[in-house]
Amino acid sequence: MAGDSLDLFDPTPARRGALPGTPLADRMRPRHLDELVGQAHLVAPGAPLRALAESGRLPSLVLWGPPGSGKTTLARLLAAATGARFVGYSAVTAGVKEIREAVELAARERAGGRRTVLFLDEIHRFNRAQQDALLPHVESGTVTLIGATTENPSFEVNAALLSRCRVFTLRPLAPEELARLVERALADPERGLGSSGLRLTEEAAGLLVELADGDARRALGLLESLAGLHPQPAAPLGPEAVREAAGRRVLAHDRDREAHYDVVSALIKSLRASDPDAALYWLARMLAAGEDPLFVARRLVVFAAEDVGNAEPAALGLATAAFLAVERIGMPEGRIPLGQAVTFLACAPKSNASYRGIEEALAAVERTGTLAVPLHLRNAPTALLQALGYGRGYRYPHDEPEGFVPDANLPPELGPARFYEPRPSGAEAAIAERLAAWRARRGG
Repeated sequence: MAGDSLDLFDPTPARRGALPGTPLADRMRPRHLDELVGQAHLVAPGAPLRALAESGRLPSLVLWGPPGSGKTTLARLLAAATGARFVGYSAVTAGVKEIREAVELAARERAGGRRTVLFLDEIHRFNRAQQDALLPHVESGTVTLIGATTENPSFEVNAALLSRCRVFTLRPLAPEELARLVERALADPERGLGSSGLRLTEEAAGLLVELADGDARRALGLLESLAGLHPQPAAPLGPEAVREAAGRRVLAHDRDREAHYDVVSALIKSLRASDPDAALYWLARMLAAGEDPLFVARRLVVFAAEDVGNAEPAALGLATAAFLAVERIGMPEGRIPLGQAVTFLACAPKSNASYRGIEEALAAVERTGTLAVPLHLRNAPTALLQALGYGRGYRYPHDEPEGFVPDANLPPELGPARFYEPRPSGAEAAIAERLAAWRARRGG
């Protein structure tokens, strides 16, 4: 899309749809807001973007939503509805030179009384300096910026630029919305496949919608593949034809952006909630999308120590064993020890007392600094250190009755501080009982 300075106030979209090789998804782009399928929360009568379009006053926007939710289409329609010139670039290919040219063009158009919408697809791919370069032109009103992103703009768009834009969130298309889009493309003889004779059984149409997974572009692309594989079919195509055209389902996932962190978060929170079925599902989602299995295994090791802890002492060992198994046998067999670890951790009793204990102890160190080690705990390997009192009064627990010494072992400045508070959960319940008795004998 780099360099596409398309004026939507003329019939260009219809002409583009007639060009050989134009994808079906492009040919079927809505020509006005009433044709848009989905995003009713933004474009229905009285909704925010509809109101902005009807007012004729379009502020700078960021459209945040998954692939195929209509971000580019909506940007074009808003520009057309407000009489603005539309200049579109992809942040993947555009640089400072293209943006400078677009701004110069916009300044000339503004002098003639016409506004320019500068559309940047995948704006999150612009670095900080490139985003900052847009600021003065957005502030001065030389251009109205519409950025599109699949990533959370609060993480990926500079705060200064984001503060000058209104953010609108687009949703994946619902199954009934995708079904309506598919029906429209099958029926339209001019822009769609109405003249191809292509028909689908109800089951095939349902499967196509399911495989599209909320993505309008994917749905229309799959429909176009069907038309290419089955020109002038004699009968409605069934689900096998859809599966043939679809190939292997590709899941929306990434290894370092929001989809990655959202699914990881869902896995950990399902484990914490003791829901093995949900945890297995999120594990499967990550593995099916090509996530690094060792990353998953590392998260399970951390979870075992942080969230299960001493309530089930075997958890850390099993999670570590699963990590080693995956490391040594790889995939796809590695899914089996990962599944075992996930189900064990989900069903185990939970305690974060050890995690909270080390956090509290670190906070105490931060507050109090390097307090002196009590003399009886110090090592005394030389005669000089022994003369200075190092190790004096130390009692070896194994020589004491019950193997217990009631002496204090913290710096006296901390008093009888408590960092570890075991919970009455699983094996930690017995630890809590023993510790309470020990603390009582120490006077704490």
